[in-house]
Amino acid sequence: MAGILRRAGTVLICQRAGSGAQPLRWEFPGGKLEAGEEERLGLERELREELGIEARVGRVFARIRHTYAETGELDLVFFEVTGFEPEPVNRVFEAMVWEQPARLGSYDFLEADRPVLELLLNS
Repeated sequence: MAGILRRAGTVLICQRAGSGAQPLRWEFPGGKLEAGEEERLGLERELREELGIEARVGRVFARIRHTYAETGELDLVFFEVTGFEPEPVNRVFEAMVWEQPARLGSYDFLEADRPVLELLLNS
């Protein structure tokens, strides 16, 4: 699951670290659920770990099913984050950027996140 964080007409995007799977690709912050964890609570935990924030997770923005050759099929849920505090701090990423939705297509996003780019342009 991932969070869509917005501020002043921009969206927060994060660049994966240079090591690990899909290095230096861009994504929306979030992660994987732990066993038995509810989606919204899992996203709150991930955002706390990755960005040091307490997030208010709102409605589902999108559900995407994508198949990666390396890892197989994934079901991803993207949630609107309706508020957060304090200011996000980069704890795990190579970089973080608040970007305008119209410019998101110029970043090398993970394939599974790409359908969300168009949805953001139209929302």
